[in-house]
Amino acid sequence: MRDEYVRAALLVIDDPNILVNVISRRVKQLKRGNRALVESLEKLSAEDTALREVIERKISYELGPLETQR
Repeated sequence: MRDEYVRAALLVIDDPNILVNVISRRVKQLKRGNRALVESLEKLSAEDTALREVIERKISYELGPLETQR
């Protein structure tokens, strides 16, 4: 993964744990054959493609409901 992509993606999704989860889920989708939402003149890895999609706000995330503590 490119460091500059990671830094730029952290500006969009500022929680590193959430960013890792979003990227890993998207990488799985891309490796299964889903079409990339960004175009590139160079060949990008699935990880870099997913990061670019976050940076360009092509994908987002939603947090599920919080469970109450007992």
